[in-house]
Amino acid sequence: MNAAPDAAGPATWTVVIPVKAPAAGKTRLSPAVADAARAELARAFALDTIAAARAAASVDRVIVVGDDPDLADGAEYLAEPGADGDATAERGLLPAIRRGIAHARSDEPVAVAVLLGDLPGLRPEELDRALDAASRHPLAFVRDADGTGTTLATAHTGVAFDPRFGPGSAERHAAAGFVELAASDTPGLTRDVDTVDGLETVLHHGVGDHTAEAVARLADRKGTT
Repeated sequence: MNAAPDAAGPATWTVVIPVKAPAAGKTRLSPAVADAARAELARAFALDTIAAARAAASVDRVIVVGDDPDLADGAEYLAEPGADGDATAERGLLPAIRRGIAHARSDEPVAVAVLLGDLPGLRPEELDRALDAASRHPLAFVRDADGTGTTLATAHTGVAFDPRFGPGSAERHAAAGFVELAASDTPGLTRDVDTVDGLETVLHHGVGDHTAEAVARLADRKGTT
């Protein structure tokens, strides 16, 4: 049985961020974006997401789950299943998330949030607002701007946590008892970037330093070719 949240909510959160290897990420940016540029953008998106999470006042610990320690950027790094060459390991987004949650709670039953790593417009204060709202519910989630996906899923201290990320995740989270959080004041938290149109939209709203610099570099290269 899920424990009820304390009235004051958790003082701090542990945030798990699964990050796919940049070379394999953001495939829907192709063919409009060349492979090298796509990898550079994917890396920048992840770094900006991680930076925002680390800067959030309500976040005590950030765990990056992936196959490239350099992407952790000062956060705690945890190798995803199969990163060590184990061909029998179950790979993919959900196994990586499950490993991150288990690692986060290996010492004590902390409040955990899973945050996708492709939110270049995320601001620390947006994440703080969402986590404050999430602290009022055993399980909660934020729907993405497209309406079908999920960018953030949370579980209060002591609450079993089995996120439903993947296609159609918003409805699957709702069906599993996750409370949907209002996110109208957190555009950086809802706008994950999968397409060129999505990138243009988030650039209009503002992005972190890594993404801004990557876009500027790519524009300079294009202008000299």
